Amino acid sequence: MSFKTAIEDIENSIKAIDPVKYSKSRNFADGSVTKLSPYLSRGVISTQKVYNHVRTLGLSFDTAEKLIQELAWRDYWQQIWVCKKEDIFKDIKRPQSPVANHQIPTSIINSSTKIQAVDDAVKKLYSTGYMHNHMRMYIAAICCNIAQCYWHEPAKWMYAHLLDGDLASNMLSWQWVCGSNANKKYYANQENINKYFYSNQRGTFLDVGYEEFENMPIPDSLKETTDLEVVTNLDIVTSSNTIENTKTLLYNYYNLDPYWHQEEDFQRVFLIEPSVFKKYPISDACLNFAIKLSSNIKGIKFYVGEFEAFEKIVDEKNISYKEHPLNKNYKGTEVPREWISNVKGSFPSFFSFWKKCKKEIKW
Repeated sequence: MSFKTAIEDIENSIKAIDPVKYSKSRNFADGSVTKLSPYLSRGVISTQKVYNHVRTLGLSFDTAEKLIQELAWRDYWQQIWVCKKEDIFKDIKRPQSPVANHQIPTSIINSSTKIQAVDDAVKKLYSTGYMHNHMRMYIAAICCNIAQCYWHEPAKWMYAHLLDGDLASNMLSWQWVCGSNANKKYYANQENINKYFYSNQRGTFLDVGYEEFENMPIPDSLKETTDLEVVTNLDIVTSSNTIENTKTLLYNYYNLDPYWHQEEDFQRVFLIEPSVFKKYPISDACLNFAIKLSSNIKGIKFYVGEFEAFEKIVDEKNISYKEHPLNKNYKGTEVPREWISNVKGSFPSFFSFWKKCKKEIKW
């Protein structure tokens, strides 16, 4: 699967959305998904922008609801991050149990589980930066609920390779699968995988009834584990030597919005803080993708370094930036992000959030 980097192509992807097909087929490997998640995660477009387009399609809300609900899930995860901050990187509701190790199965990262659909999906992740959402759940369940790995390192591994990697969606979804952010664990057996990924494999360690999962011993193919090894190669980027102390819009890995004050005169700087990428590493492919997306921003400059060093070049009174949980060290003028609704705060479940959100946005 290829992703687009030119803003005109991204706009065309928005126009191609089909909420009816999405609702019917999104769980299948070849389902009619929007392919917009990399641009939402990188802040090129907002959930509000996609929602506003869906409203123009002439469909009833009920017909478009499943797609809009998926946009709301993204806002929901982000709102939890805003409220709970660093706590999203811990067990958020209850401890994961049982936990046999704090690593990741070697067979997952080597695509050698011998579950063909899973192994193919990992290879595709490495080559394209994409993984179907249903498959992400399968792999999280294998790592956490079958191999009994603590969720944090496998989640960081997946985040590192996804072009649409979003810390809130990723970390909290893994916790949802392992039961530390849900009332029960998520499991999928081989029959489920065969159905949605068009395989006919039998005899794997997942080829069991659901009642067997809770007491299943760790399969031999998952017993070997390894430490996460991902290092962000910031040498890919060179700081611009023309950064001036003038009115500046500050961009980052989560905000590459080409529409932001599009027709106004600002210095535009993509800030790449080494401390952020050391803590939450990403692959070369992900960083290169972000750099390509930033080319949609007129006159973009690059600064590799911490904000504290950047503000010695550009005074805080000249800096504007978009609100985000990773920006709490920024100084200057903070402006809000766009959401599909005005619903804010952390809710105990998505559907309690959605219920309130739906009242506001339903047409």
